[in-house]
Amino acid sequence: MRKITDRLFSWASILEQNTEDQARTTAGMPFIHPHLALMPDAHLGLGATVGSVIPTLGAVMPAAVGVDIGCGMIAVETGFMASDLAGRDLAELRQQIERAVPLSAGAYNRKIVATAEPRVAELEGLAETAGFDPASYAGNWRHQLGSLGSGNHFIEVSLDETERVWLFLHSGSRGVGNKIAAKHIRVAQDLMKKWWIDLPDRDLAYLVEGTKEFERYIAELRWAQRFALLNREEMMDRVVRQLAEWMGEPVVELSRVNCHHNFTQREKHFGKEVWLSRKGAISARAGEPGLIPGSMGTASYVVAGLGNPVALESSPHGAGRAFSRSAARKAFTHEQLREAMKGIEFRDTDAFLDEIPAAYKDIDRVMADAADLVEVVHTLRQIVNVKGD
Repeated sequence: MRKITDRLFSWASILEQNTEDQARTTAGMPFIHPHLALMPDAHLGLGATVGSVIPTLGAVMPAAVGVDIGCGMIAVETGFMASDLAGRDLAELRQQIERAVPLSAGAYNRKIVATAEPRVAELEGLAETAGFDPASYAGNWRHQLGSLGSGNHFIEVSLDETERVWLFLHSGSRGVGNKIAAKHIRVAQDLMKKWWIDLPDRDLAYLVEGTKEFERYIAELRWAQRFALLNREEMMDRVVRQLAEWMGEPVVELSRVNCHHNFTQREKHFGKEVWLSRKGAISARAGEPGLIPGSMGTASYVVAGLGNPVALESSPHGAGRAFSRSAARKAFTHEQLREAMKGIEFRDTDAFLDEIPAAYKDIDRVMADAADLVEVVHTLRQIVNVKGD
């Protein structure tokens, strides 16, 4: 850990200057208490750095929560071992998963399936209680539930250090959550103009607790966080079914973990109740289970939090980008992607070139930096990777 200023602490041994500068700017906002914690996977983001843990008094910055509200991971530890999969066609399993879960940006379900019905009903009730209509953001939000998206979102079949089979996926609140976030970022920016408040970055626009704009944002954000969690549950149930069909026998679930890494909630730190926004970070209270994925082709980790108070009981959420998407597509080749994915069943296309492991920080370095934030419980290696274009 490095103390950059009295209001900025960093666990990142690899930190670009523009990322540090952005974090310094965010940490300088007057309502930060007591300090901003920068995670090992920190990289440049919209307004606030991805990999930031941001405690605020009486205000929340929507862009510092993240535009994919509630994005996170879910993992299931199964009763199967690697030996149970021996001799089976992993490409067939990948294709079954790809048919069961809509992939890519803009993709959604053609109908609401039986497992999704109670989840949609729950979200309808929550929206009514929150006093808004999600269809005002995305008319097809019900059909988005159970869809993956694109970018760094994925579904994986992995093996742990004992050769046990795990299912692991990463996704968030899809188009509806993104539109909710974008709307409230604009509302905050408009209020800054109305109140003649100068900001070091317009994307650090904030909403003040006690105002109708703040209450509206929190209500809709909580709905989107729930949507994201249920979206992951729905997809995981489908992946479990596909594995069961492929194996010809039921999947025994030994454990299931579901955690956000783009969210805000009330927490107590250093003697005060704050709004704690984790943008690209997971909660890591003492003993709390968590998930930290690497990039496609690298290790992922099941962890337990160590409750580090200076880190605001948080930890990194993944590897963190080292190359922008456009830079990665220029720097790497399809052959390099194939080499990086050797031994892993994946859809072999250059559409995933910007997701090549070399476009990300070394996940082993990130985990070494996080040694006083989490304890590694399981290390997972992929055998099947599913992504959307």
